[in-house]
Amino acid sequence: MFNIEEELKKLPDKPGVYLMKNNEGQIIYVGKAISLKKRVRQYFQSSKNHTPKVNAMVKNISEFEYIITDTEVEALILEANLIKKHKPKYNILLRDDKQYPYIKITTNEKYPRVIKTRKILKDGAKYFGPYTSTGAVNDTLDIIHNLYHIRTCKLNLDDGPKLQRPCLNYFIGKCLGPCYEHVDYDKYMEMINEILMFLNGKEDKLIEIIEEKMNNASKELDFESAAKYRDQINSLRHILEKQKIVSATLIDQDIIGMARGIDEVCVQVFFVRSGKIMGREHYMIDNTEHMEREEILSSFVKQFYLGTSYIPKEILLEEEIEDVDTISKWLRDKRGSKVVLKVPKRGDKNELMEMVRKNALDTLNQYSDRIKKKKNDNEKSLREIADALKLEYIPRRIEAFDISNIQGVQSVGSMVVFEDGLPKNRDYRRFKIKSVIGPDDYSSMEEVIYRRFDRGLKEKQMLLENKINVESFSVFPQLIMIDGGKGQVNIAKKVLEKLGINIPTCGLVKDDFHRTRGIIYEGKEVILPVGSSGFKLITRIQDEAHRFAISYHRSLRTKNLMQSVLDDIPGIGEKRKKILLKEFGTIENIRNASVHELASIEGMNKKVAEEVYNFFKK
Repeated sequence: MFNIEEELKKLPDKPGVYLMKNNEGQIIYVGKAISLKKRVRQYFQSSKNHTPKVNAMVKNISEFEYIITDTEVEALILEANLIKKHKPKYNILLRDDKQYPYIKITTNEKYPRVIKTRKILKDGAKYFGPYTSTGAVNDTLDIIHNLYHIRTCKLNLDDGPKLQRPCLNYFIGKCLGPCYEHVDYDKYMEMINEILMFLNGKEDKLIEIIEEKMNNASKELDFESAAKYRDQINSLRHILEKQKIVSATLIDQDIIGMARGIDEVCVQVFFVRSGKIMGREHYMIDNTEHMEREEILSSFVKQFYLGTSYIPKEILLEEEIEDVDTISKWLRDKRGSKVVLKVPKRGDKNELMEMVRKNALDTLNQYSDRIKKKKNDNEKSLREIADALKLEYIPRRIEAFDISNIQGVQSVGSMVVFEDGLPKNRDYRRFKIKSVIGPDDYSSMEEVIYRRFDRGLKEKQMLLENKINVESFSVFPQLIMIDGGKGQVNIAKKVLEKLGINIPTCGLVKDDFHRTRGIIYEGKEVILPVGSSGFKLITRIQDEAHRFAISYHRSLRTKNLMQSVLDDIPGIGEKRKKILLKEFGTIENIRNASVHELASIEGMNKKVAEEVYNFFKK
């Protein structure tokens, strides 16, 4: 038995992270401290200075554990990682966890490429971003590749040309073809330098260079080249019109402001790169009742920069935050140079901050209205389903099951979950059918339902015995939906009865055009009016269950196909298979590779490369 009073006496006077747990062993709060001894004890002293939220949390604490760190910075990083992993009930949580795209110029290669990436590596390449829109990155890459005929292939060309036959881009004039023939290296690097100039925000200088080229081509009566340069200039000017210069310092900045509503907070981030706004993103944060603004901003900064690759030179904040010195040290270590966190009080930077604040408030208002309407619509949908099935309650959690196979091959089952009318993706589950051979949807459904609820019962028991502290299968639905008719429903009900579980179970039936028609419940077909909220929701649930099952089935088929082809090649084991697929991307690229290309890959040799080459040539 955990004795809190006794364990408090054992706390060390050192920096670290503490984890508060409830009586089921679930982590409900993660915090960090300069002194674990002083900080953790504060929770169990007089409650008159505690916020209502802290008081509610303390009532649910049955035990705690702690991890000692060497420094406060290490504690900060560990705290952010544990919050991200466990998503504790009483911590502030970001709803978003994005890795923004960057544009990468592989200046570490002899003939550099310009590509999209989501990871920044210390590999000698140059990175630009982050961009909040993948579409913006794709558009920029399209412009670059239309303006400059650089390569897009992944071949290692440090030792010169590799291919006896170039790709299509060479023949249509989209690439100079360094993979095929020796090209003018200085001319190639001139293009790369112009691209660097463009991405560094020096478009005006670049336009001057291209205008000079256009004028020279006109003087030499090379009107085709002059027209090409003219089109390049027009494209660049079009981009310049879309970008707004907001900082005369031309440095990289993130500007972070927030707006607070009744139940949620919106934090807005503007990304300024080389003095120009490159994009913006907003984050909705729950669980902020009775919390000070500085605490919310501090938690946001820690979680946001934990998950992003790029740290700008300057971060402008709406107001002072907690742990600013520790956060500054952490960000400095992550960036590799000084990072300034400041609260602007006057001047241009304060005007920028005001713009970000207004955008945060506008986004919060839009979000609140949209969420309110969505919540009302979902409530109406669930009520219509409950009324149609004559349920005594509204089914807040619905689980839907589907089976997918092609003539019994690679049979899989899917379970999708909807809570309050919205998909809860993290609770989705996939099942690879183990006990059924051939196309038998009834037996496959029987296996899936049994595995799901049998495991749920076992998990419930383990939670009661404090053997586990994670709820994965132990949360049961108020309504089960089966993609199928009476037969599949009866199979599911038989399994549930065998396990001693009583949950309403219905089937989702389709018409002759494979569209949702209605619900099978208690042996009868229940028709919801087409176009009603309830009908739209069951259609969405049925489509999602089918999509999830099909996507799993396809991934297994693709994986097995790739494995079976490469497994037939002598000398290719699991390790070489992964290396080849990682390097070439697809089986088709491996098929088209030369012996020299195959042999140049790390982990391969000439003999095995010839085996692969000859295998595909046969």
